[in-house]
Amino acid sequence: MSTAETFQRNRPRLLSLAYRMLGSMAEAEDAVQEAWLRWTGADTSRIESPDAWLTATVSRLCVDQLRAAQVRRADYPGPWLPEPVHTGEPPDTASISLAFLVLLESLTPDERAAYLLHEIFDYSHAEVATFLGKEEAACRQLAHRARQRVQEGRPRFAPSREQHQRILGAFFQAALQGDLTGMKQVLAEDATLWTDGGGRVRGAASKPVHGAEAIARLFQLLSQRFPESAGLRYGMEEVNGWPAIVGRTDGAASFVLTTETDGTKILALRAVLNPEKLRLAPLA
Repeated sequence: MSTAETFQRNRPRLLSLAYRMLGSMAEAEDAVQEAWLRWTGADTSRIESPDAWLTATVSRLCVDQLRAAQVRRADYPGPWLPEPVHTGEPPDTASISLAFLVLLESLTPDERAAYLLHEIFDYSHAEVATFLGKEEAACRQLAHRARQRVQEGRPRFAPSREQHQRILGAFFQAALQGDLTGMKQVLAEDATLWTDGGGRVRGAASKPVHGAEAIARLFQLLSQRFPESAGLRYGMEEVNGWPAIVGRTDGAASFVLTTETDGTKILALRAVLNPEKLRLAPLA
């Protein structure tokens, strides 16, 4: 197998890892491209395991990138949300959802890498230690701390795909009609809405919106301001492993709304409006 063929065989896995590490498809593509440049410049005849070499390279690049990104995100105007991607139906939808990626933001870069490599990509602690250039015991501790934090942050009850789609559909229809009561029926009383406009979208809330009443009234106002028209369409699309509401203006995505539910009520809503994050690139 040629050098290029070896890299291309690994590329989907590397991109999947980099996206989960960085929460940005654009940054993930940059990391994978840098790995390719380093791969072509390496003496591959001396590399015993190309898969391991490439995984280690991307992992370390992402850890470094994430450290720099966390500094930038501290000054981000308003809530920062991951860049949504188009997906099919991956076997582990929980590890690609926007809610999960937001939860990963609470981890240090090393914790995030150790957790993803071990828990999601099924590498042993010994392999993770090699990838990250750390002691195995340290990687075990990193993964353990990360796992505890992730478990604490996840909802107690995970909805089925059918439950999620039914609740989202009910909210979607009520929102389109400006039906305040209908929206409140499917929103948890303590639901929270985050909107990411990147400081570039007028009307994007600079702080989280708390409570079913406030969220429903906001969507009622939006339905009056932005009704469906010839140029604007709303619909459900597969985003980050789950159905989501996508608004399109003349075919181009203008916002993505994802929800987190417990099977009966919507607990959280995340709306991405920043144009720089709306390519909706595909992730296999």
